[in-house]
Amino acid sequence: MDYDLKIVDATIVDGSGAPRFNGEIGVKDGRIVAVGTATGDAREVIDAKGAVVSPGFIDCHTHYDAQVFWDPSISPSVYHGVTTVLSGNCGFTLAPLSGRKEDTDYLLAMLAQVEGMPLKSLETAITPTWNSFGEYLDRIDDGLAVNMAFLVGHSALRRHVMGSRAIGHEATPEEIEAMAALLRKSLSEGGAGFSTTKSYSHSDHNGDPVPSRWASNEEILALAAVVKEFPGTWLELLPPLHDPQSSYELSTAMSLAGGRAVNWNVFIVNAQQPERLESQLRMGTYAAERGARVYGLIQAVAMKNVINFRTGIQLELIEGWTPFIHLPHDWKLAVMRDPVSRRKLEEAKDASFRRSGLPQDFGVFVIEFVGSERNARWVGKSVADYAAVVGKTAFDALFDLAIEEDLQLSFSGPAMGDDEAAWKLRGEIWQNEHCLIGASDAGAHLDAINTFAVGTQLLGEGVRDRGILSLEEGVRRITSHLADAFGLTGRGRIASGAAADLVVFDPDTIACGSIGMRNDLPGGETRLYADAVGIHHVIVNGVPVAAGNTPTGRTGGRILRSGTDTYTVPLGSEHFQIESA
Repeated sequence: MDYDLKIVDATIVDGSGAPRFNGEIGVKDGRIVAVGTATGDAREVIDAKGAVVSPGFIDCHTHYDAQVFWDPSISPSVYHGVTTVLSGNCGFTLAPLSGRKEDTDYLLAMLAQVEGMPLKSLETAITPTWNSFGEYLDRIDDGLAVNMAFLVGHSALRRHVMGSRAIGHEATPEEIEAMAALLRKSLSEGGAGFSTTKSYSHSDHNGDPVPSRWASNEEILALAAVVKEFPGTWLELLPPLHDPQSSYELSTAMSLAGGRAVNWNVFIVNAQQPERLESQLRMGTYAAERGARVYGLIQAVAMKNVINFRTGIQLELIEGWTPFIHLPHDWKLAVMRDPVSRRKLEEAKDASFRRSGLPQDFGVFVIEFVGSERNARWVGKSVADYAAVVGKTAFDALFDLAIEEDLQLSFSGPAMGDDEAAWKLRGEIWQNEHCLIGASDAGAHLDAINTFAVGTQLLGEGVRDRGILSLEEGVRRITSHLADAFGLTGRGRIASGAAADLVVFDPDTIACGSIGMRNDLPGGETRLYADAVGIHHVIVNGVPVAAGNTPTGRTGGRILRSGTDTYTVPLGSEHFQIESA
């Protein structure tokens, strides 16, 4: 047989968890047609001597809904070995749109605030010319580097049907039925399921809870039930984690109503708060005891939040700070300059630091980014170091530096759960039957979160450096385990007939490179970014799309549509299909 692509002299880790073996892989028409021995010629050959070839990594929680318009390569995920991303999470999507300008403007501004995407970038790069969900998928299904599946977001449905009443009001029975009809249409056009949030951390640009947080449980369950009508769909939720019992009950009821697994975001690993972790783990067992299935998502590394006063992610969790965080830029600066207002903010911070998850002493923050050259020497230094030089308290020093930089200042606290005890717990949760690895949030919180490189972070630190999982099991957890959980047809394994989504990497060096700020967003905005280390080739549907950290100029990705590219995973079963890729 002649092949489009052949990989030779490979160490194959096939995604099943089975021991690695040496061999060749033959690819034709986007699918794997030979594993072990690939006899025949090929138009293109990759020599994988000394490297591992695995299935492409799957990232099951991303927010690439907007970035795809200015970056269809989906960077940096593609360079870190990700070949399939699942987006449209947390109820935040750019479709369906009502066609009313005020609704579109609201969704863009909400997305900018709640998911940390600069509004200037969104307004510069996105010109909505679609209304339906299918039109949105058609608009972006061209020139993709990776495969993408999109859930239908609750907040978009609510705004489409209820307009401005989506904030502050429960839906009427007629409005619930209209949302159900709109969801039904969106799923028939390829939407992969339904997503929503009830998390207290999700507020819009006006400081109000996002639309889905105003929904009754009756509304949420009515929409979840629609998903049951369509094959190859799933459900996603950000539960009200501050109310564990409500989280258990809502996630379980959603799963039963939709006849599908629910995945929720995100496990918080903190060895000093074991009762919190135990409560989170209980969500999966509570559901299983009632015939439902609920997966919690967990990240591949300890999460470090990079914080700033512009978007105020995490700062808005300080009791009394939300109105301040949501002020316009110049008003915010005026409050920060006013001595009386500043003292009130400091007192509120001291009173609620545990709830916010922030350190009581702002001196432990590390300065990550400044907009000016004159203060560049402080990057990498603690706020305490800076405060000592300028002769101020850490709180005042931080505020004054932010003012001097016109809020172009980012800083970080200690990574959450980066001690040895937390890593031990994280490893145990990775192997829990109610857990999925992949809470990356890639494409969102662009200036705030360091967890976007799920594959290289897991296989670098978790597998090689810490030995928590074997290489075979680490690969399985981000390939076939996720493909089976979400019903991604023919993906996640190196097997004859499967989609040729493949990664060639060096197991001795694979890692996420140094994370820093990169000024490459539309409108001149910045984002956190890291190159991959040890990734040689990334192949999507048989097409090599990246070599190292460089695009090949070729594209192999496409939109994965429910029922066509996905299959139904019934509650209580693990099911894998190899047929049509």
